[in-house]
Amino acid sequence: MPKPLSIAVLGFWHVHAEEYARSIQAHPDTTLAAVWDPDEARGREGAELLGTEFISDLDSLLARDDIDAVTVSTATNQHRDVILAAVQAGKHVFTEKLLAPTVDQAEEIIRAADDRKVSLLVSLPQLAEAIPTAAKRLSDDGSLGELTYVRIRMAHDGWVTNWLPERFASRAEAIGGALSDLGCHPAYLTQLFLGLSPATVSAAYTSFSGREVEDNAVVTTTYVNGAIGVFEASFVTTPGAFTLEVRGTEGSLLYGFGSQKLLAKGEHFDPESWQEVPLPPAGPSPFHQWVGHIRTATRPDENLLAAVELTRLIATANDAAAKGATLPYGRSLD
Repeated sequence: MPKPLSIAVLGFWHVHAEEYARSIQAHPDTTLAAVWDPDEARGREGAELLGTEFISDLDSLLARDDIDAVTVSTATNQHRDVILAAVQAGKHVFTEKLLAPTVDQAEEIIRAADDRKVSLLVSLPQLAEAIPTAAKRLSDDGSLGELTYVRIRMAHDGWVTNWLPERFASRAEAIGGALSDLGCHPAYLTQLFLGLSPATVSAAYTSFSGREVEDNAVVTTTYVNGAIGVFEASFVTTPGAFTLEVRGTEGSLLYGFGSQKLLAKGEHFDPESWQEVPLPPAGPSPFHQWVGHIRTATRPDENLLAAVELTRLIATANDAAAKGATLPYGRSLD
């Protein structure tokens, strides 16, 4: 058996940093080696929580031969520099979404990883979850006919009950608010069902809590075949919510509208009433997928393509919201 992969955690800015560190500790083929954070107090607190070493200098950590890989959960505006430093040091990288603030930076990171032949994977966890997986299978097998409308919402009460750190309200660090963080999940799920490249993007953002960034957001996408996608995010919703609505010419799916079951109705189901759809087991988590790619020296092509197009979609939505305009996908309105 090969020696377990030795992995360091880079950054405790994001709320998922501890989760990824616990994944390292729980996986049978990985061990937690060390922690770094540009904020020394935050880094030392994280290291103490995890029972591991804090290293104050990033270059020193990346120079260590006994560290094979890193997880990156810094502020989004630090992703490019931190990930590129890790890649140039020959470390495999698992990172929180967004991969980078801009498409150019995302593509630069991917090129660097390819050049250094290290495994790079972006955490897009909903793609492995049972509800989206079941819905996608029914879409792919024709049970819904041609898709005409998809709406997906993710929301929580982070700024109602104040458990979400205030650093998430920094536009400079986070790049955006609810849409650029939580909204990534419904965004890439909308792309999963309707395609990576919509024709147009429009967006409405508000700040109910009065913070610098949006805490309530709705984005609408249109597609060349006439389909419409709507994805939403909020930090000011109690209770939290995950809702999914997928409608086609022959059937529809609902989840989360007062029921924690995936429900179907249409020509290939009961046409008169909603029926529950059995769920498959969840797939491997993004972290487990990443470890697998490292061990098999394979490239997660679909993940990297989805990560770039997610960046493009979020950047376009942010631009559309700022300008109050409907924009062609991936292009600014001068």
